[in-house]
Amino acid sequence: MFPIKDTIPSRNEPVATFGLIFACTVIFGFELLLPEELRQSVIYRFGVVPIVYQGLKEESLPMIVSTGIIPLFSSMFLHAGLLHIVANMWTLWIFGDNVEDRMGPFRFVIFYLICGLVAGIVHVIFNPNSTIPTIGASGAISGVMGAYLLMFPLARIIVMIPILFYPLFFEVPAVFFMGIWAYLQLITGISSVITYSAHTGGVAWWAHLGGFACGLVLAPFFDRGKKYRKLEPDEYGIEFGW
Repeated sequence: MFPIKDTIPSRNEPVATFGLIFACTVIFGFELLLPEELRQSVIYRFGVVPIVYQGLKEESLPMIVSTGIIPLFSSMFLHAGLLHIVANMWTLWIFGDNVEDRMGPFRFVIFYLICGLVAGIVHVIFNPNSTIPTIGASGAISGVMGAYLLMFPLARIIVMIPILFYPLFFEVPAVFFMGIWAYLQLITGISSVITYSAHTGGVAWWAHLGGFACGLVLAPFFDRGKKYRKLEPDEYGIEFGW
């Protein structure tokens, strides 16, 4: 179930959302220009490698690894490939503009960074001995999705569901889309714990859940609360598309 767009118009130019997308895209462009060995070195240095937060470093780690708070922030702006960054930036563009409308650009950026930080910490907690560097903005974007759920629960999301090679499009309420998304993250996260291996890479499911939960908790505190949006006509009800 891939989101295509939402049906809530932006009232203001989403300058912070665009700025975050621009920053991630430019940094990814620099990543592509690096030789492969140097690129891997950057990923290990500025990505989150959970095992180093246990005060340990396995001999199998091939690169110099950083610890402390810097990788928890820098990892949000690195991506592993074209599909990774396109999926993340697309999702941020769909949900970020409306959340930014309610928070304002400055508050939105702070909120985004905090959600990403919490997502990284949760990932370290649930994968304490992992030697795989984790990068990507998905933890922070999950926080934006959590805020969107609180602010626009009845907004409709146009989603695409591929059946074999045929794409089907539906309109579903945000609460349904976010609920299904969170459920999938949870069951996959639990499965990843059961089959855990320190050398297993993949999607940081618990980072997504940590960012999402952080967004749910913090959104009311970052909402400016002065000019609440009147519900748009398409925020009501449930319609299934074509």
